[in-house]
Amino acid sequence: MLDILQNLAEQTGFATLGWKNYVMICIAFFFMYLAIAKGFEPLLLVPISFGMFLVNMFPSIIEEGGLLHYFYKLDEWSILPSLIFMGVGAMTDFGPLIAYPPSFILGAAAQFGIYGAYFLAIALGFTGKEAAAISIIGGADGPTSIFLAGKLGMGNTLLGPIAVAAYSYMSLVPVIQPPVMKLLTTEKERLIKMPQLRKVTKLEKILFPIVVTLVVVMILPTTAPLVGMLMLGNLFRESGVVKQLTETSSNALMYIVVILLGTSVGATTSAEAFLKATTLKIVVLGLLAFILGTAMGVIFGKIMCKVTHGKVNPLIGSAGVSAVPMAARVSQKVAAEYDPTNFLLMNAMGPNVAGVIGTAVAAGSFLAIFNVH
Repeated sequence: MLDILQNLAEQTGFATLGWKNYVMICIAFFFMYLAIAKGFEPLLLVPISFGMFLVNMFPSIIEEGGLLHYFYKLDEWSILPSLIFMGVGAMTDFGPLIAYPPSFILGAAAQFGIYGAYFLAIALGFTGKEAAAISIIGGADGPTSIFLAGKLGMGNTLLGPIAVAAYSYMSLVPVIQPPVMKLLTTEKERLIKMPQLRKVTKLEKILFPIVVTLVVVMILPTTAPLVGMLMLGNLFRESGVVKQLTETSSNALMYIVVILLGTSVGATTSAEAFLKATTLKIVVLGLLAFILGTAMGVIFGKIMCKVTHGKVNPLIGSAGVSAVPMAARVSQKVAAEYDPTNFLLMNAMGPNVAGVIGTAVAAGSFLAIFNVH
């Protein structure tokens, strides 16, 4: 009987967990607090934080044969990130970008954060592939970060910290971006009201995903999984003949994928894998990349403001990062602080959509550089 009781005691979490596990459990509780009490992107942080909580009580759940191991494989094989992109395409109106094509410039400018972080990561001793996987965090795009890290073979090393950092910064967009935006703009620039966008025809909206897929994938075939699924979802939306597919991909399927992806990403943060000096470097580099991307978007917004003689509000440049539609909402919120009648949301959606495409292109360029298919 004593042997049985001893065996049972040795199998409990109290006997098998170390102090690092308890630290990670506390971090999981902090993320839960941000999601539930503060409302910071709960759709992302609730499953991520619970996956983090679960794996640090029962590490075997992410090992081969464990439930979340199979969820994680869908991340590693790029299936879930691609499905997320299809859902984003199905729920997003690309009209603002079509109506004002110069928005592509702001979306491209925000990618400077990615390339800046890449060279900084190289300087800190990371390999080229590791630096590429880390730097894509600057696009504030969790699915693309997971996609690139998996394709570059970072699945068993850096994917967990990269994914958690990317999704954390996505959820903290309303906290991180406003100080940078206010620092780089004057009150006069923030008060600029932009003209209403022209009405985009249905034909333009149908042709846009087809043309973008043709151009981007022909130039960078490695972007096909992300750009292709993004544009397929948007074609569902704009064609008007597959309402069921649009509703499924933008609602039920999207939420199922978020549950699987978020929980499995959280489960990659076991104490042994996460509590390392490398993780701290990744978190810092990701933050610097995100701040630099926001700053460059605003700076190019200021340049466009000068060129157009004050017709472009530089605040929309911050929406050039890939966090859609969160970054566009932040542009609107900051502008409304200075003038409640200033509605920039639709103008900011143009750079925001361009940023989604731009981050996917940046990921594709890294895959091409390292000859990964």
